[in-house]
Amino acid sequence: MYNEYDNENFFQEYAKMPRSAEGLSAAGEWHQLKLLFPPLAGKDVLDLGCGYGWHCRYSAENGAGQVLGVDLSRKMIEEARRRNPDRRIEYRVCGIEAYEYPKNSWDCVISNLALHYIEDIEQVFRKVHRTLRPGGTFLFNIEHPVFTAGVGQDWIYTEEGKPQCWPIDDYFRPGERKTRFLGCDVAKQHHTLTQIVTGLLDNGFAIQALEEAVPPKEMMEIPGMADELRRPMMLLIKAKAEK
Repeated sequence: MYNEYDNENFFQEYAKMPRSAEGLSAAGEWHQLKLLFPPLAGKDVLDLGCGYGWHCRYSAENGAGQVLGVDLSRKMIEEARRRNPDRRIEYRVCGIEAYEYPKNSWDCVISNLALHYIEDIEQVFRKVHRTLRPGGTFLFNIEHPVFTAGVGQDWIYTEEGKPQCWPIDDYFRPGERKTRFLGCDVAKQHHTLTQIVTGLLDNGFAIQALEEAVPPKEMMEIPGMADELRRPMMLLIKAKAEK
């Protein structure tokens, strides 16, 4: 299966992003997401779409007994093994949809900025519920439906090149959206808020937290960061598996 992150030019541009170079501290949503993590001491953690493995490392550093990070991109997995190795972490080249999701095997499943690449998100919710132990936590960060419904996922700009407004169209039409990201054509999947929330509730989850990511004040000096307060880019959800 083709994966943009294995495109050498795309991968090199991705490596230049602050969150790639500096890790979790450079991610605008991290100050919110880290507060949603359950206690990890002695727990088994699965990371879907693990990328460079930053969240795998965080889990291991916070006492997780076993951590598995899966990602469709071979380049991402190679980078994760190089940057964030730990005897408790296994990294595996495997797509989110292709993972086997063994029953009652994990205490916590996390996914950061990966599920908006999945067409049948409800099927993933169903499989995650199956693989979680009773009372387990599903914690994920997905691109906000307002963001994925953006026209070209970009602003409309003034003649001076300043962001004027964020156009939204076809919000209630789920499915593929084409965008230009890091110099490459990228296909993502738009899911409405109703699809996401109802999909969790219909597949045995109780929602414990739902937050829209807001960059912290200390990042407001970064060029373009203040514009992130004008429309939501990310949606953070913590859900409990009820058996």
